[in-house]
Amino acid sequence: MDFRNRHVVITGGAGALGAAVVGALVEAGAICHVPCHDEAEAQRFPLRENRQVVLTVTGSLADDEAVGRFYQAVTPLWASIHLAGGFAAGPLGDAAPAALRQQIDMNLVTCLLCCRAALSAMTRGGAEGGGGRIVNVAARPGLEWRSGAGMVAYAASKAAVAALTAALAEEVVKDGILVNAVAPSIMDTPANRRAMPKADYSLWPKVEEVAATILFLASPDNRVTRGAIVPVYGKS
Repeated sequence: MDFRNRHVVITGGAGALGAAVVGALVEAGAICHVPCHDEAEAQRFPLRENRQVVLTVTGSLADDEAVGRFYQAVTPLWASIHLAGGFAAGPLGDAAPAALRQQIDMNLVTCLLCCRAALSAMTRGGAEGGGGRIVNVAARPGLEWRSGAGMVAYAASKAAVAALTAALAEEVVKDGILVNAVAPSIMDTPANRRAMPKADYSLWPKVEEVAATILFLASPDNRVTRGAIVPVYGKS
């Protein structure tokens, strides 16, 4: 897949999946724009010295003004990949309202605001070849709702991301913008291994495998897929 000279935003680029996506995009020739919550996050970013990576300290991506300022500086924008989010587990009855709102802000609001700003940047910038690509990240519990027991707020917020993706895909296809999402199960990351030391890691999808699916959906090679919520479950 050829991303040479194409500008791509990757939110959540500092995470395990984000690092895999940014690394693959750099290899494919993309110019990667990564928003960071603060300077400390920017300093931890593994590819911060790469000339194809542009890091910007933005603050919270649930802040409409912060998101707008970030995307205004990215022109022309070809693709926007939204990996930013957060996870919280626990019975709904024990959850404080602030924790519920945090899940909605981290997973749904950030995605919605970035989608809106990306559409504006794509329309304003006139990316090479016209149109553009948006890829969101839902989750298995957002598609298989009963599996969200014990993480209800997370499952609901990710289900909303899936619905947002399908509806937005219909809304913007006339502009040549294809919107899709991936829905991972538990991915093979150091944090997940620490949290579940007795699990069979061979069943989990690798971040590089999920990144490969994301890259195709974001690429100019994807000419017809839109409104898809692609399960990336591995063997689990």
